[in-house]
Amino acid sequence: MSTALTTLPAGGDPERFANPLTQIKTVMAQPAVRRSLPMALMIGLIAAAALAWMSLSTPTQKTLFSGLTDADKQAVTSALDQAGISSHVDEGTGALTVDEDKFSRARMLLAGQGLPKAAPGGYAILDQLPMGVSRAVEGERLRQARETELAKSIEEIDAVAEARVHLATPEATVFVRDNAAPSASVVLKLAGGRVLSDAQVSSIVNLVASSVPGMKPENVTVVDQLGGLLSKPGANSGAGADGDKRLQVQQRVEDKVRQQLIQLLTPLVGAGNFTAEVQADVNLDETQATRESFEKQGALRAEAGNWTGDMKTAAAPGGIPGALSNTPPPASQLQVPTPAVGASGSPQPVAGQPAPDPAKQSDAYQRAYDLGKEVSVTRNAPGSVKRLSVAVLLRDPDKTRRTAMEITQITDLVKSAVGFDQARNDNVTVISRKFADPDAEAAAGPKWYDNAWLPVVARNATAILIALLVLFLGVRPLAKALMQKRDEATKAEAGAAMGAGAPVLGADGQPIAAPAVAPPVSLDQLEQSRGYDERVDAVRGFTRDNPARAALAVRDMIRADAK
Repeated sequence: MSTALTTLPAGGDPERFANPLTQIKTVMAQPAVRRSLPMALMIGLIAAAALAWMSLSTPTQKTLFSGLTDADKQAVTSALDQAGISSHVDEGTGALTVDEDKFSRARMLLAGQGLPKAAPGGYAILDQLPMGVSRAVEGERLRQARETELAKSIEEIDAVAEARVHLATPEATVFVRDNAAPSASVVLKLAGGRVLSDAQVSSIVNLVASSVPGMKPENVTVVDQLGGLLSKPGANSGAGADGDKRLQVQQRVEDKVRQQLIQLLTPLVGAGNFTAEVQADVNLDETQATRESFEKQGALRAEAGNWTGDMKTAAAPGGIPGALSNTPPPASQLQVPTPAVGASGSPQPVAGQPAPDPAKQSDAYQRAYDLGKEVSVTRNAPGSVKRLSVAVLLRDPDKTRRTAMEITQITDLVKSAVGFDQARNDNVTVISRKFADPDAEAAAGPKWYDNAWLPVVARNATAILIALLVLFLGVRPLAKALMQKRDEATKAEAGAAMGAGAPVLGADGQPIAAPAVAPPVSLDQLEQSRGYDERVDAVRGFTRDNPARAALAVRDMIRADAK
């Protein structure tokens, strides 16, 4: 038998081996791979169904604690195992997780046992200071202890779940110019659905400021877990305080009017049979006025001056100093002289007044007078009502409705209770309607889709449905095809072994036609074949029909090449 080598077209083999799709098709076209493909596909579908079942049937995990020490992890895991609660430790982050539906139970269980045992905090840190530490380390430990104690004090508030305090205390210096005021930052984690009122935030600010020497309340910042600023700059003074005060005044006025309506209508229609809302337009403007007034006449406050006179006409002093005889002369009596005819310019004495001193010729005085002063300050305090709006909704009695007369009477009572003033354009509205029945809604209970067990049932049902679909639509057809191919192969082998004997009967008793067998290939056909493909097919057929002769031919070819 002669052999011949044929050359493939240029670039044929590199293209075939370079194309991944061609390689994949070549591998998939192999008989062994084609026979094992259904089994591999079935195994893949089973693995996918198992993975879907594991991912959907496993409960959702929720982080219980993160950042625990190894000792705390061991203690917490042991306590959960004893209580029958499965837990997992994430290898990457080290977080301890439990099933979502068992999270609250695990937290309560561990809280009852005092787990986890966190590191010592507060002033207990100072007990662990080693000997010989520096002053800087002691100061930092003291600051850390103070922060921990403040955080624990803030966590005592009901609405606060966790708290962290950061203190910024500058070092003391002898230079007054370099002194800096200490400050603090407080981060709060509030409980679910809880909020802090302005009074509670103010109390937290004052608590922190009072715990650090030299700290002022305006240097304390309070932030919640969402990043919202709870402390308001200048809340204790300035415009912010005035605004809060005005809102409080308005709220007090509205609460007072609402309480009056409740006391009035409760005996009349019964508790729960009415609702009232009040909107008060309060005059929150504060005015001050100052007035000063003076009297026209004043009082002499001081006098300074001198006078001159003629000492010749004055009587000379006499007598012994200190004696009783040394007394002033009695007051002279004024005698009105008869003026000369034609004389003018002489002063005329006034009747009823003392006579002028005859020795006095002129005087010069400076006199200061005090005028009367009156100061009046008027201050109108805020809080007067400018306009009042009241709305009252009454419940209609069963099977009846209130008459217009009843509503009018109740309206008049409400107007009298709230101090209705037509000049202020007050508005009072009273209507009567049917109320919604809260008992019926409570008796109905939650909707079926709000139950806690529904997500678990839906998750498990989805996993079971996916597994059944994979089983019936994937595994079952593949298994059926494999069984059918195996039966066909068995029957074909049985038919080939029987040859021309009795026909092979199938499951239904009908004969099964034997597969067509190609005629044997002889050496003459090998010699007469033309073309490369025809000769290859002839060689394959000859090798299939005569394996022994083909082996001998190959052996002879190897020996011939060796020689």
